[in-house]
Amino acid sequence: MPKMKTHSSLKGRFKITGTGKVMRYKQGKNHLLSGKSSRTKRVLGTNPVMAPGDVRRLKQQLSNIKG
Repeated sequence: MPKMKTHSSLKGRFKITGTGKVMRYKQGKNHLLSGKSSRTKRVLGTNPVMAPGDVRRLKQQLSNIKG
């Protein structure tokens, strides 16, 4: 049986906290920021916790990172 590998594209998109929750990053914070309001940029800076139904599927792909 070969080793389980981490899905490479997911490594930078999600983060697993010390308690095992999965944090995601919001879209729209990479470029064209001069046209966005300060409030929009501030809201985009927060990292929400993933929904429980999605976490089960993601943890299989992120198995070698943490958790």
